[in-house]
Amino acid sequence: MSECPRTPAENGELALLLEVAGTPKPGNVDRHRDLDDLRFEQFLAGSVGSAAGLRDAADGAPLGEAFERAVRGMSRQSGGNTQFGCLLLLTPLVSAAGVGELTREAVRERCRATTVDDAAAFYRAFEHVDVAVGDPPECADALDARRGSDAVPALRERGTTLWDVMELSADPDGGTPDTNAAEWVEGFPRTFDAAEAILADDGPVLDRAARSFLRQLATEPDTLVATTHGESVAESVRERAASTLAAVERTGSLDPAEELAEAFVAEGINPGTTADRVAGALFVALERGLEV
Repeated sequence: MSECPRTPAENGELALLLEVAGTPKPGNVDRHRDLDDLRFEQFLAGSVGSAAGLRDAADGAPLGEAFERAVRGMSRQSGGNTQFGCLLLLTPLVSAAGVGELTREAVRERCRATTVDDAAAFYRAFEHVDVAVGDPPECADALDARRGSDAVPALRERGTTLWDVMELSADPDGGTPDTNAAEWVEGFPRTFDAAEAILADDGPVLDRAARSFLRQLATEPDTLVATTHGESVAESVRERAASTLAAVERTGSLDPAEELAEAFVAEGINPGTTADRVAGALFVALERGLEV
């Protein structure tokens, strides 16, 4: 063990770097493949750019403020949105770790304690990058996150906290549920379970990250795929991931996942929400002793 262990903020930045370097993660940028509009090096730059906001989170800054600063720093590369969803998960995790309380209950309470100001900062973060989100319920049109700062008066009028925003996104009326928002509301169960699986796995960390991605994608339809392609496509992607995971576990090789990665890139399938949770899981695993 190092005499100078990494800080939670440093582990947050490292988790972002390990996530994008894990290969293959079918449909996502990794060290072997770029997408038409996003490149591997842009994710590396986004990871480094987010560091100041992650330090703020670890130092106890309000979650919305720390998140917006992380997103603003992440956006300072030429690709646009590289890690918005990752940072949405990492900010409360890093915040909890900063005071030595990285448990599901502690993280959930930090999320639950957010304010209207946190929600306003979250909405302002949408002005730094373009983010693919689903349409809000008709009753919440004034709270459409794509409105950015223009939605802040409605937030303040309604007294809507960032927790409230996540509750609405996790279980929208007639819309696509956002599993990242569900993590906030439910205490990050998927993230913590995935972290335990990474710790129980063996071999290079980047291979563990790739297997973690495949396991999570095989378990639950990806929100970004459902938002951009529809729920039936998202379910088909989940089924293909499950079949590929079975082949990986049977052969002990990630080659079947490489084949799926090529297919998803060719089809324009990008399970980005699942990748977000891999970053969160890697952070928790690093905080719990994962060696790199």
